[in-house]
Amino acid sequence: MTDAHPQVKRALALHPLLKQDGDEVNHRRELTPAIVKALKDGEFFRMLQPRSIGGMELKPSDFARVTEAVSTADGSTAWVVCQSNGCSMSAAYLDPPVAKEIFGPVDGILAWGPAGGPGEAEPVPGGYCISGTWRFASGSQNATWLGAHMKVAGTKEIRTMLFPKSSIQMVDIWHTLGLRGTASNEYVVKDLFVPTERTMLRDEAVDRREDGPLYRFGSSQLYSAGFAGVGLGIARGLIDAFLELPATKVSRGAAKPLRENNVVQSQLAQCEAKWYSARAFLHNTLDEIYEYVIQHGEMTERHAAMMRLASTWAINQSREAVNTMFHCAGSMAVFEVQPFERRLRDIHTVSQQSQGRQLHYESVGQIMLGLPPENQF
Repeated sequence: MTDAHPQVKRALALHPLLKQDGDEVNHRRELTPAIVKALKDGEFFRMLQPRSIGGMELKPSDFARVTEAVSTADGSTAWVVCQSNGCSMSAAYLDPPVAKEIFGPVDGILAWGPAGGPGEAEPVPGGYCISGTWRFASGSQNATWLGAHMKVAGTKEIRTMLFPKSSIQMVDIWHTLGLRGTASNEYVVKDLFVPTERTMLRDEAVDRREDGPLYRFGSSQLYSAGFAGVGLGIARGLIDAFLELPATKVSRGAAKPLRENNVVQSQLAQCEAKWYSARAFLHNTLDEIYEYVIQHGEMTERHAAMMRLASTWAINQSREAVNTMFHCAGSMAVFEVQPFERRLRDIHTVSQQSQGRQLHYESVGQIMLGLPPENQF
């Protein structure tokens, strides 16, 4: 990684802290204060923000490399980094003074749940009145702002509303199989006034204030790239942990050490090939689309489909690699003190999310065949 982006190197430098605090993150079901401080100090929440407000505007493949590098040590931390950055792309759709108000402070971090939430936003003088309950606000523990994507009453318009975390009620629901440290909790909003300047048509050109190529990508597309990086990082961490097993390890009842088992040797090699090929497919696709956007201004529908395909494939291939190598590690892999079981739980939680669903393959295939996709991707 000698030619890696400096932010990747900063992510690798976090590994000792992430490994040290990993058990506490898992137990607390949120990131430790030390990790949050390190992420803020390293500007990990500014990677997709516009340069005009102090952000980095990382190209998508570099963003995926950073989430991968973080996830190699801890999946929950990488998930929070990815989610918070996707939310922060809102800065490109707000008037600059409002964007600076929200994202300018070092703790200006935004979290929200997925689109399609309950209720409608009622237009009132100067803004909107909103009520509702949303889930999956990853990173809500360290966020200072929350958001909601709502249909405006009487219209077909979907607006994103931003409001201080202090104005809502958080509900602890995040008791899960994996990614336990993401604090992806529920939040409740009741009769809250949101001024118009803190709302936007997210990912819509009419509200876009920034001209950089990054903002020709939708936030959902950057989520898919970043979460693909999270999946790849979890798999890389488990494969590397397997390679660090003692050379003398012998499975119960086996006649020779694990490293001399021909089945294990073959499966390890295949998992390595799956990992590297999925990673190359992801990065090559992201870079090709990014270069096209620089030259032509916007991506095509086929580009969007291939980006979805590469991201979903990376997540699913990572899951398969983790499953295989976890099994190869034998009974010792089930113990919490070993570096395997948490990664198994985390990758299955990643693949259960919308970014890894099998339905995406249908949609991409339909587009490739010249048909309209039946499902949103």
